[in-house]
Amino acid sequence: MRRVLPTYVGLICLLLMAPIVIVVILAFSGPGYLQFPPKTYSLHWFARFLGDPQWRASLWFSLIIGLIACVVATVAGFFAAYAFVRGSVRGKKLLLSLLLLPIIVPTVITSIAMYFLSARLHLVGNLVWVGVCHAVIALPVVLLILLSSLQGVDVNLERAALSLGAGHVRVFLRVVVPLAAPGIVSAALFAFLASFDELIISLFLTGVRTQTLPVRIWNSLHLEIEPTIAAVSAFLIGVTGLVLLIDGALRMRRRPAMKL
Repeated sequence: MRRVLPTYVGLICLLLMAPIVIVVILAFSGPGYLQFPPKTYSLHWFARFLGDPQWRASLWFSLIIGLIACVVATVAGFFAAYAFVRGSVRGKKLLLSLLLLPIIVPTVITSIAMYFLSARLHLVGNLVWVGVCHAVIALPVVLLILLSSLQGVDVNLERAALSLGAGHVRVFLRVVVPLAAPGIVSAALFAFLASFDELIISLFLTGVRTQTLPVRIWNSLHLEIEPTIAAVSAFLIGVTGLVLLIDGALRMRRRPAMKL
């Protein structure tokens, strides 16, 4: 049984990774049509992606929305997590359940609700508003990460700083935030990633002139299937992998510090 389980898990992982590997290989294909395996290999489609003004604009919109969602979700999630860990709030379980609802409720339902609200406020296509809506989806992930991180911060350190004359704001900025910094960075990275790869909400809230990368990929698949789409998809996979590597490196650096 000990040998069968690792083999089974390995096969499942290979099956899950196979589509990703195929897309990455197709992104480097030389012909002007999708064929697997490609007869020739080239970087032409990446050059076309980065050289096309419309694709570059979509990349820029995705970055702006992702950064807005990252900042809003991280700040709101940090204060909410600190209130849950240190505060004596009534109905903590109920409030926590409400904040975690975006994970439970299907994204399509959330997107429809956001669209009707955005239409009434005439905010469809507004990048800042789209970033705030993306932050709603990213907030539960940020909250869970920061709850775990803040629970590892010793409350006695805060009490010691208060007893030495530091104010609550100074303790918060000089003690709590530095100790929780690895968790904050990790939460911010995942918030950005959740926004950068978001499709359904962007389909409802972005306009023709403010298409994000996932939305432009979706629309391009309805018009024509060309290797440029594979190149953009490989770029998104690369961004996701880079964020995960950065988060893993931060966690590895944090472990020796915790041992010391």
